[in-house]
Amino acid sequence: MAFEFIKKLPTPEEIRQQLPLPAELAELKVKRDAEIRDVLTGKSNKFLVIVGPCSADNEDAVCDYVSRLGKVNEKVKDRLVLIPRIYTNKPRTTGDGYKGIASQPDPEKKPDFLAGLIALRKMQIRAITESGLTSADEMLYPENWLYVSDLLSYVAIGARSVEDQLHRLTVSGFDVAAGMKNPTSGDFAVMLNSVYAAQHPHSFTYRGWEVNTTGNDLAHTVLRGAVNKHGNSIPNYHYEDLNFLLNLYNERDLKNPACIIDSNHSNSDKKYAQQIRIVKEVMHSRKLNPDIHSLVKGVMIESYIEEGCQKVGGGVYGKSITDPCLGWADTEKLIYDIADYE
Repeated sequence: MAFEFIKKLPTPEEIRQQLPLPAELAELKVKRDAEIRDVLTGKSNKFLVIVGPCSADNEDAVCDYVSRLGKVNEKVKDRLVLIPRIYTNKPRTTGDGYKGIASQPDPEKKPDFLAGLIALRKMQIRAITESGLTSADEMLYPENWLYVSDLLSYVAIGARSVEDQLHRLTVSGFDVAAGMKNPTSGDFAVMLNSVYAAQHPHSFTYRGWEVNTTGNDLAHTVLRGAVNKHGNSIPNYHYEDLNFLLNLYNERDLKNPACIIDSNHSNSDKKYAQQIRIVKEVMHSRKLNPDIHSLVKGVMIESYIEEGCQKVGGGVYGKSITDPCLGWADTEKLIYDIADYE
């Protein structure tokens, strides 16, 4: 075999016993989950803003950022639901580069998966404690869900994972909102098929168990732009794209039609400053068409304390070591601008 088995990792139950979520924070998560559910089901007119670093690489900087977000949330909570991005796994197109705190708690050292599991739970619990906000993460590895299922209020399934059978089946067992991104090809049918799969019950094997799921009625679409055969980015946040997606939703028997617009990645061609313009265009499209207003429930924004990005080991506090991000000052202003649209 080409596998070298290093060490057996603790089970999710063992990790959660070692680093439990305090009861008062568990109650907060229940309230936050319900608030997000109400937005996605149309019961609430609030708007979701999923915002934060491309990757959560440093506990102090991430918790500093999320605490700032918590203070802003107090000013806009009558119109917006702010969900901090605390992304602990980073997908890599070629497999090279920093893969997130879950596998590499120190970006300048070798991977340590046990230390990573501990680091991510410590960071998530601290962030909730200091900000009053429960977070979003990308479920890059479906088998890791039970390590964080008591912490997260939103889960994203990335463009490279959304066609994967196990991701779709695992999401069908989530009890929180799950955004299914369009694949890198931009195919809306693939994205909607993933939503359909996630919304229905399934039987499959998971972490050595035969399991049944009930389906996740909060599975929804996320538009993140696409890449053509020449490697050029193709945005899909424009009015015409939203109207096209609305028509496709109307042709299908899906629960709680909802869409989130990812303002970075291929929608911005990773030009982070363009996120401001893109978000404002999306908000304008919602104003123009009541059906689009009902469909588009939120936006995703990549943002950190310092704008741009740096290489691993760059040493700038609160600056991304993966994709470039919007800085805090621009982010705060943009959040207030979004609230003014609502």
